Amino acid sequence: MGKKEVNTDLWVYDLLKEAKISDKFSAQGSDVKELNEALQTASKRGTGKVGFPEYVGIVKDFLIVIEDKSDTTKHLKLTEKDIIAEDIASVCDYAVNGALFYGKHLSKNTNYKKIVALGISGNEKIHKITPIYINDRGEYTILENIETLISFSEDNIDEYYIKEILKEDTAIEKKTAEILKEASELHNYLRSYGNIEEKNKPLIVSGILLALREIDFKNFNIDNLNGDKTKTDGQKIYEAIKSNLDRANVSPQVKKDKLLSQFSIIKDDIKINEINSTLGKTPLKYFTEFLYKSIYQSIRYNNSAEDYLGRFYGEFMSYTGGDGQNLGIVLTPKHITELFCDLLDLKTTDKILDPCCGTAGFLIAAMHNMIKKTSNEVEIKEIKKNQLFGIEDKSYMFTIATTNMILRGDGKSNLENKDFLKENPAQLQLKGCTVGMMNPPYSMGKIDPSLYEIKFINHLLDSLVVDGRAAVIVPQSTFTGKTKEEQKIKEEILKNHTLEGVITLNKNTFYRVGTNPCIAIFKAHNKHPKNKICKFINFENDGYIVSKHIGLVDDGSHRDKKQHLLDVWFGRTEAITKFCVNTTIEATDEWLHSFYYFNDEIPSEEDFKKTVADYLTFEVNMITHGRGYLFGIKDKELEFYQDDIEEEKQVAKSEENYE
Repeated sequence: MGKKEVNTDLWVYDLLKEAKISDKFSAQGSDVKELNEALQTASKRGTGKVGFPEYVGIVKDFLIVIEDKSDTTKHLKLTEKDIIAEDIASVCDYAVNGALFYGKHLSKNTNYKKIVALGISGNEKIHKITPIYINDRGEYTILENIETLISFSEDNIDEYYIKEILKEDTAIEKKTAEILKEASELHNYLRSYGNIEEKNKPLIVSGILLALREIDFKNFNIDNLNGDKTKTDGQKIYEAIKSNLDRANVSPQVKKDKLLSQFSIIKDDIKINEINSTLGKTPLKYFTEFLYKSIYQSIRYNNSAEDYLGRFYGEFMSYTGGDGQNLGIVLTPKHITELFCDLLDLKTTDKILDPCCGTAGFLIAAMHNMIKKTSNEVEIKEIKKNQLFGIEDKSYMFTIATTNMILRGDGKSNLENKDFLKENPAQLQLKGCTVGMMNPPYSMGKIDPSLYEIKFINHLLDSLVVDGRAAVIVPQSTFTGKTKEEQKIKEEILKNHTLEGVITLNKNTFYRVGTNPCIAIFKAHNKHPKNKICKFINFENDGYIVSKHIGLVDDGSHRDKKQHLLDVWFGRTEAITKFCVNTTIEATDEWLHSFYYFNDEIPSEEDFKKTVADYLTFEVNMITHGRGYLFGIKDKELEFYQDDIEEEKQVAKSEENYE
């Protein structure tokens, strides 16, 4: 075996280790008696003698075989009919073909019903990984290429099977689809039976959810909502909200008063407190019953970082004809809030600041991420009480954020209803926040130059402690520095802070909003060194696609692609420049992958010949059409090409006549 083959084997083993399944695999054979016996007759040359794939292992009830080659040109051989070639030469020489051979042999000679054959070629920088699923009848399906083996970990393989092989929605996707459907229905109910302003709709929803929490304490009963005019349904719900805020120990009093002031719409709106003839009850009771059955249980028992109330709010805004966008509100999707936590490598000791917290999606994701990393109850209590800080300018959004934090397990103690840009960063720095996460208002700079997204970034960095880390998601235009004001702030950022890199995201990340976003990572209070190497990554292909009736959904590959992104970001693996460019920067640069990108892939001989042929065809075509000047050919020299020109004209004329 050559050195290159050995290196490929070692790299594949590293992939298995990363997926935490290396202990389940054997190299060149198997410790499992049934598999070992089957491999005694698995010669790829068809001799009936012994044959071993590079690796074979068992994850849950899946049998996985791996065949690898060092050269990507030896990845896959297809027949003239575009099916995997199964002749001896192809099976011996190509990774995918060999993997399929071993997979089919083991399917025939063992009792395993779920077999995945992996053909892998190349190295950590340039590689191909092709999975093939083989059923118990020996029939196979070629699956989408992947970047890592994380999809085959014990935690992920069942979901991969459901999504990629069975082509069905996972339980999470089904639940998300249900929630969006219910949000749509509730929006229609609020419109039909309440005639409520858009910004008040999520307040009514969140207020009712707080009131429902009092059911456990015998302090609220939906059956008591009877349309009484003396003590209205709204007053009963409002009192339950007040009790729950007391129970949640919301302080200081001024903060609680702000919340109650926002929730007063529930008791003050006449129409939703009157019995509706169509419903036979008040709209408030109808809304409360709907929320209890469809949403309250999900939020109450769900432990993931899914920001359900945020999804509700986003869904409400999608029906308003752009009201949310006009307000500069762009709610951050769950997979982005979780990606922030991973990119910033949160520790249980970190203090998080989100100065534009919206519905608190970042803070919820950070809280869950840190809590997962400890089983110490004292640490968990400390995280919730003293390590999450949020600022929100809009009163109704502040109310929703606070409610959301209460509903999702506390962490609301340090939320403030303030204008972040008017806060003294030196004063904010005293909070001791080590991590900043932010999705600032978009396009506000068009209205007021002092509200450019880059201004929010600089203010956030100034508000963190020395060596603090920050991640922001902003439009790509933020880092092009089009105006003098933006250019000046970019220079100021580099004088005081360090840019670690920028990740270009999927254009549909903010579905329906029409913003091309990117994530930037910074280190606070460290002047950017001239020789600092930054990473600029193109993560537009993130595994998320737009589903007609749901919105943005994982096509099944996001986990794998995200793992590759993190591996590249943290320097655990190399990547071609098409994915990541490592470079120094200037303040005058556009801090985006597209600005620094160059093609570092060496073309094959076939690519070279095709390019030359294409160029020559183009040149001759231009010359014969009298455009030789494009190549420095003077008019006199064109006479040499006159015959070609005349011939070309005759061909064109005959074609015209034919038409």
